[in-house]
Amino acid sequence: MPTFLNPPTVHMPGGAYSHSALVPAGTELIFLSGQVGVRPDGSVPNSIAEQAEQVFANIGALLAAHGLDAGALVKFTMFVVAGQDIQAVRAARAKFVGAHRPASTAVYVSQLVEPAWKVEVEAVVAKPNG
Repeated sequence: MPTFLNPPTVHMPGGAYSHSALVPAGTELIFLSGQVGVRPDGSVPNSIAEQAEQVFANIGALLAAHGLDAGALVKFTMFVVAGQDIQAVRAARAKFVGAHRPASTAVYVSQLVEPAWKVEVEAVVAKPNG
């Protein structure tokens, strides 16, 4: 699985992430499309906290479909609508990944494609061959 590195020549991460991730040869990469807080029945919760929980539930379901768990995550890219509570997203992320520290980027955006969506997260996942 990936090796995560935070060298002493770079500042310590400002959150629950790693500065770099090395994926060994012979590993398959899986790219997860941006997941939003849409439930399987198509409904969208109102709060960013509920949407963030659903985002990570969706990511968990995709990982499970590949026989993986959160430990296979290499990198997240998180898009949060400006003015929304990013701490709610961080809390849902922390609950989902536990002590795992994938590389991560968080960006505020003015709006997502659907105005009801408040957060979107895409991910890169490593799956050992065989």
